[in-house]
Amino acid sequence: MTALSLTHLTWTPRDHGSCHHQFHLCDASLHVAAGEFVGLIGPNGSGKTSLLRCAYRFSKPDQGDVLLQHQNVWKQSAKWCAQRIAVVLQEFPDAFGLRVDEVVAMGRTPHKGLFDGDTVHDRQLVCSMLESVGMQGFEDHAFATLSGGEKQRVILARALAQEPHLLILDEPTNHLDPRYQLELLRLVKRLHIGTLASIHDLNLAAAFCDRLYVIDHGRIIASGTPHEVLTAELLHDVFGVQALIDTHPLSGYPRITWITQP
Repeated sequence: MTALSLTHLTWTPRDHGSCHHQFHLCDASLHVAAGEFVGLIGPNGSGKTSLLRCAYRFSKPDQGDVLLQHQNVWKQSAKWCAQRIAVVLQEFPDAFGLRVDEVVAMGRTPHKGLFDGDTVHDRQLVCSMLESVGMQGFEDHAFATLSGGEKQRVILARALAQEPHLLILDEPTNHLDPRYQLELLRLVKRLHIGTLASIHDLNLAAAFCDRLYVIDHGRIIASGTPHEVLTAELLHDVFGVQALIDTHPLSGYPRITWITQP
């Protein structure tokens, strides 16, 4: 069963004089099956974030379709999408003085009426999600006082509190040290929720993603398993750097060593 399907997307920034004109999309297609962890990789400015924004109903494509469980997200309400799609972005929201538990509880908003209060289920879910990301005991802390890595884990807990059908992650490990990079991606993998994530670290993408899409200059130029995609030739063509590709001795996924010239 396909959770997300993007078909022949074309998108160009409205401000054509913007310095970000390179973030366009051209005939981009991909799909994420239910329970599948799919990675989106490519150089800076290749269109990764632009594609994700089309997928979570932020930037409307000029052409093409965005289907979630066979429903066109651009023909649904924002609330319908928020009940089904949870997003973790690179930047942190302004929490306006909220505590950690209040930030996570915001994930329940799409499932409530205007005047509904928190239920026992809501409170239990907030506690459970904080525990799952290793932030139990921080409920009463002000979100603004947390480190970047702690904030990222709280935002993931908020996303999980939405009980989504699809997770979209834009560089989710950027603010995390190695321990929490691994813990966050292990958690996402264990959830068995359809996930589309842009990932900067190709070794992390190789270790955790079921399949990868490579985007360059707004076009999807390759897709497949990490073994199929992460070749020395492709990495040189896309990233302009030579790499040695071998197999991780313990886990069997591709391992990339960048070759630097002295």
